[in-house]
Amino acid sequence: MESIINSLFVKISGNPESQPVVFVHGFPYDHQMWQFQIEELEKQFYCITYDIRGLGNSYVGDGQYTMEAFVWDLFSVIDRLELHEPVLCGLSMGGYISLRAVEKNENRFKALILCDTRSEADNNAGKLKRAYAINKINTMGLNAFVDDFVPGCFWNDSIENKSELFNSVLTRSKSNNPLGVKGSLIAMLSRTDTTEALKKFNLPTLVLVGEHDSLTPPAVMKKMAKLIYKSQFAVVPGAGHMSPLENPDFVNEKIKNFIENL
Repeated sequence: MESIINSLFVKISGNPESQPVVFVHGFPYDHQMWQFQIEELEKQFYCITYDIRGLGNSYVGDGQYTMEAFVWDLFSVIDRLELHEPVLCGLSMGGYISLRAVEKNENRFKALILCDTRSEADNNAGKLKRAYAINKINTMGLNAFVDDFVPGCFWNDSIENKSELFNSVLTRSKSNNPLGVKGSLIAMLSRTDTTEALKKFNLPTLVLVGEHDSLTPPAVMKKMAKLIYKSQFAVVPGAGHMSPLENPDFVNEKIKNFIENL
C-alpha cells in the first residue's frame, strides 16, 4: 500500500498486527534501496519505508532542510500510522536521522538497527566536502554529482558483477530534484553529534557494516557499537556502503534473527 503522510511518500507492507519496522534510506537514494529487505521481511513483519523529504517521490519545497526536520518527519509517519514501539532501521543519512530520533525519544522505539553510518557530526573537512558537492550541483548539474558520488558507495566488485543493480540505483539517483539533493546536503552538514548519546542508549541495537565500506569503515562502526550497551556488531561480507543492496541475504538474516530475539 502507498500513502502520502505529511507530504512524504510512504510504502507500507506486511501484517499490521506484526512487529512494525521502519526503514530510513540513505543519501541520495529513496525507499527502493530497501527493496530486498521488504520482499523478505514483509512475510513476517509490518514494514514501512518512505522517501525522505526532497528525495524520491516526497515533497521538495524550498530545499531548506535540517536534520531535526527530518526527525520530525519520521515521527509524523510513526504517529499517523499509530505504530507501537517500532524497530527503527537506518542506513547512512538514514542512520543520522535514526540516531537523533533515539536520542530525542528512545521510549518510542523497541530496537535500533544501524547500517553503514556514523554518530559523529561533520568536521571542518566534511563540511567543506558538502559545500563543494552543493557547488558541483549548481555549476555542473546533478548528473555530474551523482556520477561522482554513487560509485563510491559500492564495492568495486558489486559495480562490476551486479551492474544492472548498480545502474538502476544510479539512474534513480539522477531522477531526484537537485533542490532536494542540495537540501539533504545542508541537513547533513548541520547535524549534531550523537556520539555521547550512544552511552545512554538502552535499546537493543544491531550494527551492520559492509566489509569494503570506504565511507564508514568497519573499524569506525565497531568503535561506535562498543559505546552502545546492548549492541551486536556484524560485518557484511562482499559489500561496500550499500550493504542491504550488495548482500541482501546476509543482511536480511541478521535483521530477522535480531528482531525475532528481542
